[in-house]
Amino acid sequence: MMKSKKAKTALSILEEVYGNRGTELNYSSDFHLLIAVILSAQCTDKRVNLVTKKLFKELDTPEDFANVETAKLEKLIFSTGFYKNKAKNIIACSKEIVKRGGQLPKTIEELTNLAGVGRKTANVVLSELHGISEGVVVDTHIFRVSTRLGITKGKTPEQVEKELMNILDKKDWIKYGNIMIQHGRTRCKSRKPDCENCEVKNICSFYKSNS
Repeated sequence: MMKSKKAKTALSILEEVYGNRGTELNYSSDFHLLIAVILSAQCTDKRVNLVTKKLFKELDTPEDFANVETAKLEKLIFSTGFYKNKAKNIIACSKEIVKRGGQLPKTIEELTNLAGVGRKTANVVLSELHGISEGVVVDTHIFRVSTRLGITKGKTPEQVEKELMNILDKKDWIKYGNIMIQHGRTRCKSRKPDCENCEVKNICSFYKSNS
């Protein structure tokens, strides 16, 4: 089966299962979403939501985060992992946003110029807030599911994103990310994938090679 056909088939089947939900991160402002996505690197959304519930009570605006003491922010975000680097980037990023009048950029080029904001973070923010598709979100779940299905062969998230952008219709870029994240969390887990109950096992290269 051609990669494009396989991707469309998998997307169609899994949309019936999961629907097309956006991020599971909790946020009450555009800026809060950006901070939550930065914190989600190498951390579960569930953990981030627990942390930001307290964090956003202590610190709210870009000005609050720009002026917070590094040690205090590190303590507040400690359990998300890589807290020193995240704190440094969040403070620097917030200072840049303050200079912009508190407004988040609306292009991937401008967003990725902010400290701590890579393509994945930018894509999540743009798709969630504006429904803009300037790329395909590739996190660990999307990378794993796409590779196992046999849709992509790239060795890095950047390579996989380029493959997916060529394979998928642009109108499906956001949907693909949303749905494959859900499938990665629910069925196609890293250590113990539930292959026997998987809805797309009949078109999955990983399943066929291990059955």
